[in-house]
Amino acid sequence: MLINEADRQKLTELFSKELNTPVRVLVFTVDVNDVSNGNSDCMYCKETVQLATEVGELSDKITVEVYDLYKDRDTAEEYGISRAPAIAIVGARDYGIRFYGIPAGYEFTAFVSALINVSKGVSGLSLNNIKRLGRIDKPVHIQVFVTPTCPYCAPAVQLAHKIALASDFIRADMVEAQEFPELATHYGVYGVPRTVINEDYHIEGAVPEDTFVLHVLAAAGKITKEQAALAGLV
Repeated sequence: MLINEADRQKLTELFSKELNTPVRVLVFTVDVNDVSNGNSDCMYCKETVQLATEVGELSDKITVEVYDLYKDRDTAEEYGISRAPAIAIVGARDYGIRFYGIPAGYEFTAFVSALINVSKGVSGLSLNNIKRLGRIDKPVHIQVFVTPTCPYCAPAVQLAHKIALASDFIRADMVEAQEFPELATHYGVYGVPRTVINEDYHIEGAVPEDTFVLHVLAAAGKITKEQAALAGLV
């Protein structure tokens, strides 16, 4: 088992108190024995399925669904999943909350938080920031690159997911840099957390909620360069 008995009991109690409505945990994996699709390098596919399954056993409000990235291509495309292992957390609707790589180590906290927030269907952001994000009217893609041993990464992921919850136009991914080194190299990830917004906008390190939201607005072109400068973003 990946989750020890003491933590299972704590999580069972937490989910009993905090989960309001059903949550679907969609896990996308590959058959590592099928090398025809280049699947043999899926580092933690098996463990990601196991971790999600163990979490799903702790509450009748959590349903775990396991899909093959290639054999269940239609479902993968529906949720915009192109790599494995990946997890989409879906509640009353799809809020765009994704995990690429196993949410282990410090990132397990972000995984649990995402389950609770999606179940409640609320972001927990300040009303002012929710209003600010309401200005976004085009798709925004947030990728937070992390490693399991980084204590500052989980808060950055949690914040990105809350921002996705607050806007129909935002998708937020946790990306485990060691499991997806080609992505880390592509986006110039040399330290974590590093957040990439819409391919070419970057945030280094963990930042407060107000600052993160302003970065998202800047990346989406919703504040001017002068406003960004005044906010200390540039």
